[in-house]
Amino acid sequence: MKASIDRNGCIACGTCSQICPEVFRMADDGLAEVYVEEVPKESETDATDAMDSCPVSVITVE
Repeated sequence: MKASIDRNGCIACGTCSQICPEVFRMADDGLAEVYVEEVPKESETDATDAMDSCPVSVITVE
């Protein structure tokens, strides 16, 4: 699985980094970023939950 974020639409709520800190974090500019593109097997459920919980639907996990 790979994760990505459309950072142009990110509202910096931090939900993804709270749900799945193994894949997402808040960058220096305040927006969320993917810092582990290839989602670890043990984090797949959390990464998908982060995608589903994003209030602006800018996260893709596939």
